[in-house]
Amino acid sequence: MRQPKLLRLSLLMLAASLAGCSVGPAYQVPSTPAPAAFKELAGWVPAAPADTLERGPWWQLFDDPILNELAAGIEVSNQNVAAAVANYAQARALVAQQRAALFPSLNLQLSGDRSGVRGQGADTGYRLNLGGSWEPDVWGRLRAGVTGAEASAAATAADLAGARLSAQGELAANYFAVRQLDATRALLADTVAGYERVLQITRNRFNVGIVARTDVLQAETQLASARSDELSVVRQRAQAEHAIAILLGRAPAEFTLAPLPEWRVKVPEVPVGVPSTLLQRRPDIAAAERDVAAANADIGIARAAYFPNIGLSASGGTVGSRVGDLFSASSAAWSFGLSAAQTIFNAGATRASVAGAEARQQAAAARYRQTVLTAFADVEDQLTATRVLAQQQDLRRQAAEAANLVEQQILNQYKAGQVSYTEVVQAQVTALNARRSLLQVQADRQTVAVSLIQALGGGWQVGDQP
Repeated sequence: MRQPKLLRLSLLMLAASLAGCSVGPAYQVPSTPAPAAFKELAGWVPAAPADTLERGPWWQLFDDPILNELAAGIEVSNQNVAAAVANYAQARALVAQQRAALFPSLNLQLSGDRSGVRGQGADTGYRLNLGGSWEPDVWGRLRAGVTGAEASAAATAADLAGARLSAQGELAANYFAVRQLDATRALLADTVAGYERVLQITRNRFNVGIVARTDVLQAETQLASARSDELSVVRQRAQAEHAIAILLGRAPAEFTLAPLPEWRVKVPEVPVGVPSTLLQRRPDIAAAERDVAAANADIGIARAAYFPNIGLSASGGTVGSRVGDLFSASSAAWSFGLSAAQTIFNAGATRASVAGAEARQQAAAARYRQTVLTAFADVEDQLTATRVLAQQQDLRRQAAEAANLVEQQILNQYKAGQVSYTEVVQAQVTALNARRSLLQVQADRQTVAVSLIQALGGGWQVGDQP
C-alpha cells in the first residue's frame, strides 16, 4: 500500500508545482516624477516629422557621408561594444541554465567489474541503470530564479544599447572636433599668409626709415605666434584622429582621416517629445528598471528558504554476469523516492537573507529613480545649451565680421602713418580670436546636438533586442 500512497503524494506535489505557488512579492515599477513637459523646451520649434530618431541611424541627421561610414563601423569593430555583446550572450545563457532547473534531469550509467578470491576463481558483473531526479517548484523559487535571470538579461541588453550609443556619440564628437580643427588650421594658414604680407610691408617701411625696428619685431612676434598656434592645432587633430581609430577597433597607425578644410556645418532639429517617453527611450533607465525587477525576484528566492526543499527521484536498471543479461526482464530492478528537507534552526540566517534581499530591492529602486532624475536633467541641460549656442553663434558671427572690418581699417591707417603698429597687433589678435570663436561655437552646436540625441536615447526603444 505504501507505493500507491507515495505515488499519489508525488502527483499532488506535481500539481502544486504546476499551479505556481509563489512566495515572492508582485513586481511593480517604482514610481518616479513625471513632468508634463521639459522646462527648457519653451519656445522650441518642434521638428517634423516627430519620429525622425526612430526612422534610421541618428547620425544620418547630420548629412555627412564620411560620418555615416565611420559610425557604421562601431557595431562591428568597437571593443567596448564587443564586450557588451559577450555580456549579453552570457546573460542569455544564464537564463537557459535557470530554465533547465524547472525540468527533470536524467542520467544513464553502465558499469562492469570483475572480482575474485585467490584460488577460488573470479566473478564478472555488469550493471545498467537509468535514473532521474526532479525538484518540483512548489514555492516558486526556481521560477523566481528564471524571472530574475530574464530581468538581468534585459538589463544587459539595455547596457549593450547604452555602450553602442556611447561609442557612436563619442565617435561623432571626435569627428566634429577633427572637422573643426581642419577649419581652424585652414583659418590659421590664411592668417599666417596675411601676417607674412604685413611683415613684408613693415620691413619695407623700416628699410626706408618710416617706422622703428620695434614694428618689425612685433610683426615677427605675431607671425611666430600664429605658426605656433597652427602646430598646436596639428597636434590636437592627430589626437582626435587617434581617438576615432580606437573607437573603430583599429590601431592609430592603420587609420587616416583626410583633411576637409571646407567645413559644411549642419545642426539638425532634434525631436524631443515629452518626459514620459524618455522612460522608454533611454537604455540606462531601462537597465536600472530591470535591475529592480531582478532584485524583486531575489526576494522570492530568499523567502523560499522558509519552506522545505522537496525532491523526487526514480531509477531502474538491470544486473547480470553477462552483457546479454542486462536486457533480461528477470534481472530488472527499480526504485522510486520522495525527499523533503527543512531547516529547523539557523539562528535567523533565513530572516536576515530575506531582509538583505528586500534592502537590495529598495536600493535598486532608489538607483532607478536617481537615473530617471539624472536623465531629465541631462535633457534639460542639452536643451539649454542648444538654445544658448544658437544665440551665441549669431553674436559670434557679428563679432567676427566687425573685427575683420576693424583689422582692415587699422592696417590701412597704419600704412598711412596714422596709428602705431601696436594698434595693428591688437586688431589682428581680436579678429583672429573672433574667427576662431565662431568656428568653436559652430562645432559646439554639433556636439550638443549629439549629446541631446544621446540624452533622448538615440532612437532606442524598450523591447529592442540585440
